[in-house]
Formats: sequence, structure tokens, C-alpha cells
Amino acid sequence: MSDIHFITLGCPKNRVDAEHMLGSVLNAGHAIVDTPEEADTIVVNTCSFIGEAKEESINTILQMADIKSKTNAKLVVSGCLAQRYASELEEEMPEIDVLIGTSDYLALAPTLGAPASETLSLKSNPSSLTVLPNKPTNLVSRELEYVATFDIPRQNSMQCHTAYLKIAEGCDNTCAFCIIPKLRGKQRSRTVDDLVKEATRLASEGVWELNLIAQDLTGYGHDLPGRPKLADLLEALTSVEGIRWVRCMYAYPRTLSDALLNQLANGSNILPYLDIPTQHGSDKMLRRMRRGKDQKRLSAMMQNVRDKVPGVVLRSTVIVGFPGEDPEDFALLEDFVEAVRFERLGVFKYSDEEDTSAYDLDGKLEQHIIEQRHDQLMELQQVIHHQHLQEMVGTYHEAVVEGESDEYPGVMTGRLWSQAPEIDGLTYFSSELPLEI
Repeated sequence: MSDIHFITLGCPKNRVDAEHMLGSVLNAGHAIVDTPEEADTIVVNTCSFIGEAKEESINTILQMADIKSKTNAKLVVSGCLAQRYASELEEEMPEIDVLIGTSDYLALAPTLGAPASETLSLKSNPSSLTVLPNKPTNLVSRELEYVATFDIPRQNSMQCHTAYLKIAEGCDNTCAFCIIPKLRGKQRSRTVDDLVKEATRLASEGVWELNLIAQDLTGYGHDLPGRPKLADLLEALTSVEGIRWVRCMYAYPRTLSDALLNQLANGSNILPYLDIPTQHGSDKMLRRMRRGKDQKRLSAMMQNVRDKVPGVVLRSTVIVGFPGEDPEDFALLEDFVEAVRFERLGVFKYSDEEDTSAYDLDGKLEQHIIEQRHDQLMELQQVIHHQHLQEMVGTYHEAVVEGESDEYPGVMTGRLWSQAPEIDGLTYFSSELPLEI
């Protein structure tokens, strides 16, 4: 049996894959250790969504390879970077022992300690594997059809009260800047019954906050018999005993039904929170991005959410510096952000990614312009965010206290219901009463 150290990079969807790997190796009798130096096997679960993520993944692999050279541990690289660049990693990084793709993470547990000849039987298509001397064992399949179910082992890596619930895998959208469909395949939704069973199991383990994730939350169910909707899933989750907060993340801005908005407004444990990546405020940019909705319809959609879901918290992401974005386009984006007044906003700097349609577009911007526009938009959002915070003074909000601050003795940290874990910051709690933990 192996002592294993896990490093997971990238998005919450990637984290859930790592949690399945954790669960499977624990079920197989392996142990998890806190540092790579004490591990027999080091697993780096990688991201390759944008340039910065690829750089972080490569740097982490190199750091772990250096540790491997001193400890003789096995080095496993999994996730999106392995899926996207398996051949290149085979050729250029012989320090890697095993490559595991985005649909192959359950191969990890049987692979540990097994000779390469035995790992071949783990794949549905052995002919797709490559085992070469002095090169990684390649367990990356190109058949991107796998989707986890509630009975697949999983070890939650979040604090015990919160977890992600991945409701679908893959994506059917064709956004010009995005490589994800090529790394994750077409959308495969899980059934409502299967998701309720996993939510029930998580609740039995002490989880009371569920964060629903997928590449495209609002596309949920279109590929299933009967075509259930996200609203149907939310209604079913209201019946799961022990689940107090359900939060919706990654909702593609297609039509938001009245049934969905009704669940956000009135569902007994459904939070009035919606993460809906809008990407831009210029019609020209939205067309070049292949995002479908024009700015007028996007603005109307956001206003409709605010009208029908009292107290809703809107989170979004936008991209600055997309090819062809001129000063007028950027001004339209600023106007859009100022008009909608998102409670939370993430701003991505465009990254030129091969194998995307945006890669071949004309009108590429210089990096210093992209950086300047990023900073300018973030400054605008900081003003909006500060105004939102000022409006909250004197109001009451349900919150979770998660532990004592590492920075400020005697101060506790946690989150309001309106703060998603990891991405929406922390709230600090203090009192004149004695601190009791």
C-alpha cells in the first residue's frame, strides 16, 4: 500500500475529480499524507484552462519531480493538462510515471504499485494506451463519456459542513475562448435521483451546504430522458434532510425560467444566489466570443432576476482584452458592469489558447492594454462592492463561523450565506464576549 500526497489545482469541478481519486485510494487501503516529502506517490491534479493555469500546473509538476528525485516517489499527473498535452508530457517530462485524463481518474487506485502490464486492463480501450521505456504510462483516453454517480467513492476535501455537488460533466457550448469541451467532452447530466442520493449521503456525513457546479448549470438535463430542468433538481433538493444551503454556480446565461427563479426566491433551502458568467457588455464582443446573448437581452435578464428574486446576490465573470476589443467595446463593458452592479465579479484577462476558435482571430491586443483594462474594471467593481457593503450596515444575515483567524488573535472567520466558499472572500467576526471554540 502507498502513502499518497495530493495536489489539486484549478476549478471546483477539478476538485471533485480529485475527491473521487481520494475516495478510491482510501477504499483500496492506501493512506493520505500531508507533505510530498513523506509520500510514496505524489498526485498532481492539473488545470489548463488559461495560460496562467498551465504555467502553475507545469511549475508544480517540476517542483514535485524535484522531490521525487530525492525520495524516489511515483509521480502521477492527472486532469486537464494531462488530457490536453499527454503526448507532449510523455516526450518532454519522463519524470512523470503515470498520466491520467479527465475521464480516467478511477484508474489511479488500481495503478498504484501495479506493473504497467496490469494497468492496461483498466481501460475499456487498451489499444489507446502507450507504455514506452523511460516514458510515462499513458492512461489518457479520448472517449470522454464517463460521468460519476452517487456510489463512486468520494472523500470530501472541504470543511466538513460544505461540499460541491457536480451535477453534470462536459459542455455543449462553443464559446470561442474555451477549450473545456475538448478536454471534458459533450454534456452528460446526472439524473435527479442520483444527485438526491449523493446529497443525502453528504448530509449524513455532516454536510449542510451544497454548491451546485457544472460547466453549464442551466443546460442541466437536456440530454436526459424526460429532459428535467435545473428547477426540478432544486425542488428535489429541498426535500433532503439536513441540507440548509444550496447555491447555484456556473449558470450559463440562457433563458432563466420562472420556475428556476421561483426556486431561487422561495425554495426552502435554495439560496437567492446566482453565478452567471456574462463575459462582456458589447454586442460585437459577445458575437466574437460566440456567447449568443446581446447586451440588451443580458441586461434585461439580470434585471428580471433582481425583480423576481428579492435580495438576490449576482456573481459574474467577464473577459477583458478579447481579440478585437476596442476602447468603445471596453467602455460598453464598463457601462454594463455599472448598470447591473454585480455583488461579486471576477475579471479574466484574455489568454491566447491553441485549439480554440479565438486563437485564429485578428485584432489581438498587447498585454499591457489587457492589464490596464483589467485593473481599471477591477477598480470600478471595488467601488460597487464597497457600496454594496455600506448598504448592508445595520442588516442581519445568516452566516457560518468556520474557525479562528490566523492573522488576528481572538477574531473568528467565516462566511455569510452570500459568500461562496473559496471565491467570495471571508467575513471576520469579533465580540466583547470571551472566545469559545
